[in-house]
Amino acid sequence: MAVKRRYFDHNATAPLTKMARVALLESLEIFANPSSVHTEGRAAKALLQRARRQVADRLSANPDNVIFTSGASEAAMTLLTPMYNMGRSKVHFSHLYVGASEHPSIAEGGRFPKELISVVSIDHNGLIQEEILKNLLATHDKAKGLPLVAIQAANGETGVIQPIKKIAHIVRDAGGILIVDLVQYVDKYPIDINNFGGDFFILSAHKMGGLKGVGAFVACSNLLMPCPLIIAGGQEKGFRGGTEALPLIASFGAVMTECITQEEIQRLSNLRSKLEEGLQQISDDVKIFGKEVQRLPNTTYFAVCNVKAETMQINFDLAGFSVSAGSACSSGKTKQSKVLEAMGYHNPYGAIRISIGRDTIQEDIDDFLFVFAQFIDNSKKLR
Repeated sequence: MAVKRRYFDHNATAPLTKMARVALLESLEIFANPSSVHTEGRAAKALLQRARRQVADRLSANPDNVIFTSGASEAAMTLLTPMYNMGRSKVHFSHLYVGASEHPSIAEGGRFPKELISVVSIDHNGLIQEEILKNLLATHDKAKGLPLVAIQAANGETGVIQPIKKIAHIVRDAGGILIVDLVQYVDKYPIDINNFGGDFFILSAHKMGGLKGVGAFVACSNLLMPCPLIIAGGQEKGFRGGTEALPLIASFGAVMTECITQEEIQRLSNLRSKLEEGLQQISDDVKIFGKEVQRLPNTTYFAVCNVKAETMQINFDLAGFSVSAGSACSSGKTKQSKVLEAMGYHNPYGAIRISIGRDTIQEDIDDFLFVFAQFIDNSKKLR
């Protein structure tokens, strides 16, 4: 008899939503190149522009400032460059400052040389240490160029949410520009980028129920824009060359219209609370990371003292639960999480990330806790 599967890894990839699937299938009938001027090309262009408006509307942005890419990693690579344009003038950023818990696409620094990248420490809860950021920016040599700062709105492992508005004020006071990674945040909360804090924002479709292979960066204003990473045929107003992947973009636009409600946010938060209470009732050795600060409502990152996360992951998978031992971008690696290391934890056994979604119900949480309790009991018998 097949084991019932429960998917607890939404932060790695969310299942394709119904609206995204419908948009994908409909777009397959519109096959022309959006750059063509004939009737079929104009139909493709109209679909492209509709998706652009859908993304913009979700963020209260100007559609003209939405630039589609092949994903969040390419968007980051495009934005993390020393060279920007303001009209016909060049603007030079001489140093990049990134948070210590950033996704590798940010942490690697994009097109900045390694010697021009500084890491901003986080505290024991995973929050950016604002005083350290202030001090770093205070010593920045503006004679060489402006400071560029890149910070995630929420961490994909711990779920910890950064105080972006406060960080944006610090960056602005220092004369810098702030890039915000919205990948894990944007489908969990309503957002108006004009009031959120930040100058550029990074998105990924597959993290919110769209297709893999498409993302975007969004600017608050088109006055300042990065020098393109891919020039090619001048698509996306010259900021990202290459024929647009219309089916992927159409599904991306559709999923951005599926706004999460306050009721759903509360439902996920309640399920997470019951999960975490259950974990800690079952074992005193459970440590939940980032619990003392605001986190994404769907995310729990925990470890059990002296128990390998990989062992737990295999056990859960055999019982029908898909969980992650850290970030999916680091799958297969059992070494210490860089995020936990930056938070000051020495945790060589690894940790388990649970990220639930719209399809998760209370029964799933109860069944997971039952499996976890069995695992803990069996582990004690083997000691």
